[in-house]
Amino acid sequence: MVMKANAWVEEWHAEEEEALHPIYSCTKSVLSALIGIAIDEGLIGNITQPLSDFSVAHKVNAPWSDKVTIEHLLTMTPGLQWPDFDKPYRALREAADPIRFVLEQPLAHVPGEVFTYNSGASHLLSAVLSEVTGSTAMLYGKARLFEPLGFRSLVWSEKNGISEGGTGMSLSSRDMALFGALYMNKGLWGGRRLLSQEWIAASTTIKHKGLLQYKPPIYGGYGYHWWCSPIASNGIADAYFAFGHGGQYIMVIPDQELVVVVRKKVTRRNDAVYSRKVIFEHIVPAFI
Repeated sequence: MVMKANAWVEEWHAEEEEALHPIYSCTKSVLSALIGIAIDEGLIGNITQPLSDFSVAHKVNAPWSDKVTIEHLLTMTPGLQWPDFDKPYRALREAADPIRFVLEQPLAHVPGEVFTYNSGASHLLSAVLSEVTGSTAMLYGKARLFEPLGFRSLVWSEKNGISEGGTGMSLSSRDMALFGALYMNKGLWGGRRLLSQEWIAASTTIKHKGLLQYKPPIYGGYGYHWWCSPIASNGIADAYFAFGHGGQYIMVIPDQELVVVVRKKVTRRNDAVYSRKVIFEHIVPAFI
């Protein structure tokens, strides 16, 4: 599905537009928006606030909680021992207490220095959001974001009363596109500001090189739970995107006023690259 200048341009498999489908780690970018809203509302002081300021950090005596900030969690640089591009993810999901599981991981790096893709960091952010809002990320998002955007339905799994931070959301392709369009519109929707322009700019600017040199270039640099793909990397246009397992994309290309959504069946591990190829070799060139 492609959206340009707020108009529906082209759709494939339109009968599936309203069907819910797991978006996997695209969930992280939605969570990032909710963290930004909570900061705008003063519920979280700022991105430099340490995790130790929140009671969730005291479930386990994690000696690093005063060194790891909200920004470290957003940029996947908390320094936790979390190997091989989210390898502990399965253990995190199967843990009786996922928060405790994350807090029990030791530091392997100085916070802020090393990028390690980490769904545990995202789950801690969801727990912080629940603490400061007195609600789940799902319910907070429903009032602040999902209903104002006109989402028709969604599912967001939770455990122990915490919405799953790193994944767990299912959306329709239409609603994925609406979320991308909010970012393209710099946080304004129907004349109402849902998200600050400053948060969008900060979130979608490279804070760490991440996997910018990864070949093939499925990923990019990393902002606040958004991947960033500069034109120097992809050869086509400056872009930023939410990316989910198997090749799910919400990609925003601001200079072209273009939002591209791809939902696909999860097949073989490396097949996600085909979504990227469709976007950069066919869809985007057609509009540019």
